[in-house]
Amino acid sequence: MIRRLLRELRNLIWVFPGLVMWASFPPASEALDVVVAIAPLLWVARQADTRKSARVCFFAGLVFWISTLSWMPAIIKNGGPASLVALGWFALAAYMAVYFAAFGYLCAKVWQWARCGDYWRRLVTILLAEPILWAGLELIRSRLFGGFAWNQLGVAAANAGFAAPASLGGVYLISALVVLAGGTFVSIIERMVEPLRGIKPAVPRWLRSAETVLPVLVIFGVFQLADALTPSGGRTREDGLRHVPVALVQRNFPCVFERDRAMRENPAEVYAKLFSHVSALKPDLVVLAESALAEFGEASSANSRRFLDFALDESGANAVLAGGGRREGACEYNTAILHTREGVDEPYDKVHLVPFGEYIPFDKSFPYLQRFAPVGSCTPGVAKTLDAPDFKLGVAICFEDTDSSHVRSLAKEGAQLLAFITNDSWFSGSAEAEAHSWHAVARAAETALPVVRTGNSGVTGAIDASARATWLQDSTGRVLVDEPGTMAEIVAIPGSSPQHTIYVRFGDAPLSAAFCAILAAIACRFWRISKNVKYP
Repeated sequence: MIRRLLRELRNLIWVFPGLVMWASFPPASEALDVVVAIAPLLWVARQADTRKSARVCFFAGLVFWISTLSWMPAIIKNGGPASLVALGWFALAAYMAVYFAAFGYLCAKVWQWARCGDYWRRLVTILLAEPILWAGLELIRSRLFGGFAWNQLGVAAANAGFAAPASLGGVYLISALVVLAGGTFVSIIERMVEPLRGIKPAVPRWLRSAETVLPVLVIFGVFQLADALTPSGGRTREDGLRHVPVALVQRNFPCVFERDRAMRENPAEVYAKLFSHVSALKPDLVVLAESALAEFGEASSANSRRFLDFALDESGANAVLAGGGRREGACEYNTAILHTREGVDEPYDKVHLVPFGEYIPFDKSFPYLQRFAPVGSCTPGVAKTLDAPDFKLGVAICFEDTDSSHVRSLAKEGAQLLAFITNDSWFSGSAEAEAHSWHAVARAAETALPVVRTGNSGVTGAIDASARATWLQDSTGRVLVDEPGTMAEIVAIPGSSPQHTIYVRFGDAPLSAAFCAILAAIACRFWRISKNVKYP
């Protein structure tokens, strides 16, 4: 009995990779721990059968997702329904862990092929199969069923200063390089352990060093290629740079569940004080948060328009961007309004809606489901850029800034500046706001475009085209989240015809093709093996 108990306790070691991966993201923010976190999962996939590998990866993934989504209960203290929040938290964590299990299974399957052939198979698996399988599964979970593009490995690496490869293959290429680096460590450990286990390598040890040398050369080569092909990278663009003064105003409107709290203070008075802090800059653009117009009615109402005129007068800006909700016939939209001194109101309606947040799947076909949507049943808009004075503005609302395909579409439409507005007040008092802001760094690297970001109980700041971020902070250097504040930046934007990065031009097609090729090869091998099996 004791021996059995010890065997069961031994399995708890697989909590370690999940916790280390969690520590790579806020609040711990030890970003480079992702390389250490992925290594044990790669070790299991190389050593164990498919079932054990899938089981271990699922368990590690479950630990990671329960931990990294631990900000979800913050909705409860902000007035959200406790039972639904808890159900959503654990159901989403379990669903996300399935992708970890799929990686463990597929990776172990490839290693079965690699172990029964020439040494080149092992190199192909290390250099290509492991990184592509992980990155491909990240891509699928970011798109399937509405997608949950949250905390890819590449997001952590990008915020540690290794964002450059995103211009070639998006955040998923960075994730693939993280897996490649983790696999290099595993290969070194394997060579160290083999003599202790009495295993005699089938190839000379000097040849096995290729498992270390080649990945390092690949990683170094990708970074050099990104530096050479990215339109910015600290160099002046061929069509020149223009410097635009932009003001970011963080008001911190209360959570939607506690909207009556807004009556405790006069929003116009608060905004007047905030606008006075940036008026000396005479900004071309003032960016307010996603929920800014909610205190004044619908985004297209006369009251909201009066507030936007007030914002222009008080801040001295030429245009103001603010978010709110609006109705058009029977449709409800989550909208951002760009309001200029010429009186032009240009709306952008959110395209990538949050499932079970802004709509319930199939609620348009079954209207009774709409009563369960926390903020109403929203209708998706169309991706487009807005015409700000003298430049094109690409807008992403809240969760959309985690969607690389949406931001890429804005870049293809000719956006010269990206503006992300968000409402993180649902999760105020948690690590969600900082974790959310990390994704904006990856978007800047993917498009080589500057980003400005204003949060509602979120993180506000500016990110240049080389993915260097400057966040709104207090006098002690602490990032402001739940306190109001302002930030004025001179943003360098490209000319009227910005050069597109490789990722903007080709998107996720190369990764999708490589991932499908590996899946096809696995399926073909499985079919050949099953065909050769003789049954009695």
